[in-house]
Amino acid sequence: MNFGIDYIRQFSTHTETDSVEFKRSTGQLERGMETLCAFLNGEGGYVLFGMEDEGTIFGQQVADTTKRQIAECIRQFEPFPLVDVDYVPLGNGLYVVVLSVVNNREKPYIYKGRAYTRVESTTVAMSQHQYETMLFYRNQPLGRWETQLNANLKVSDLDEEEILRTVRVGVEKGRLPEIAYTNNIEDALCRMNLMRDGQLTNAAFVLYANGANIDYPQCLLRMARFVGTTTDIFIDERRVEGNAFRMLDEAMQFCFKHLSLSGEVKGLIREERLSIPYKALREAVVNALCHREYQTIGGSVGLAIFDDRVEVSNIGHIPDRLDVSNPQEMTLSIPYNPLIAKGFYYRQMFENWGRGIRLMVDECKDAGLQTPVFISSEYQVTAIFHRNDYSEDKSKLSKNQSVKDTVKDTIKDTVKDIILNVNDRQMSIIEIMKEQPSVSAEDLALKVGINIRNVKRNLAKLKQDGIIERVGSDKNGYWKVNI
Repeated sequence: MNFGIDYIRQFSTHTETDSVEFKRSTGQLERGMETLCAFLNGEGGYVLFGMEDEGTIFGQQVADTTKRQIAECIRQFEPFPLVDVDYVPLGNGLYVVVLSVVNNREKPYIYKGRAYTRVESTTVAMSQHQYETMLFYRNQPLGRWETQLNANLKVSDLDEEEILRTVRVGVEKGRLPEIAYTNNIEDALCRMNLMRDGQLTNAAFVLYANGANIDYPQCLLRMARFVGTTTDIFIDERRVEGNAFRMLDEAMQFCFKHLSLSGEVKGLIREERLSIPYKALREAVVNALCHREYQTIGGSVGLAIFDDRVEVSNIGHIPDRLDVSNPQEMTLSIPYNPLIAKGFYYRQMFENWGRGIRLMVDECKDAGLQTPVFISSEYQVTAIFHRNDYSEDKSKLSKNQSVKDTVKDTIKDTVKDIILNVNDRQMSIIEIMKEQPSVSAEDLALKVGINIRNVKRNLAKLKQDGIIERVGSDKNGYWKVNI
């Protein structure tokens, strides 16, 4: 790069940063190479030998052995990086050695079998999870979990109505070409790149799973309404398994159930508004579903409602190039699962142009709320929306009242069990249905440990007593528990 002494002097006016490191001499070559590895795994940077931490220029002698040592160290990187090496003369027989790298798509890099990353001005060993995530990005698109074929999936495992609805809306909104309109399910899946060589992708199941007869534990939404501002006590908790569109619907119903409503009459129509804008919450849930790391089996998409805030979270992380501290400027669209994101895009629920964060910010601003906060940790991304309808006095009252209500509900449920004369097997069936509303009779037989005939007999009794009811068809419906 042919640095000159004037350029080196510019570095001397600065301290070390997340992209600049000073070393007194190549006697610290190993530590310098670890930092260079961290820069390769970040946005690039400079390691300067012959300078002190405060930018003082000392220089050092450079012999042929020095150059050989540097070249040998660079060969210890995997994959092999492009490193610019400059020896800048100071005019007194001494040099400043500058190693510089730029941001590139080959990350993650390892040096002598270990990966490093930069935290502020400190070089640290990279965690296994961060390394695997970066490796996953490097191997895209062929390595993406959502694009992988699953020979165990069948078209009958999918919700045909949901697939055709996506095609219809996509064509109507101009997001799919008219030629895509079809009643042939396999043809529709192929046009949306969800089926190849007669086999379905993982993305097809995430978007259109019908029921819970296939074990995809990562297709899970957990929701809770907590009392106060901590997770100590909850007054409502739900787990929903199923396709992404169903999880979105359930999440929004939960918000309407537990967030306060206000109304405004416009003409002859009364508009109901949530204490946090509906569009902002929906966008946050859609983002969580589209960006979730589905190859990570554990965890879930989460929706937590507190007295003072709402948190929407997912397993994953925000790309390093996006600055979570400034959400107004987060305009890049880098969906972790492009195929799943396209499913929502066709339904006009996801924008391809990075407008999602901007929409959340603008909706909250128009409602007089604080700007949402986005937190990206090693394993999880969380969007936090602050509520204006919160006061500490009200929270304390709510907490006390909720504890009383919980006790009352427990007593009430116990009385119901006695009055309705529900036996142990039927109670087991009810509990399973609460957890998995789409559970089949065959699965109930396996879980409860009785044959299918006995399951159907118990189902008939529970329906007759009004304790459960079937919503929708036998194939595409679900169970509703009334106690």
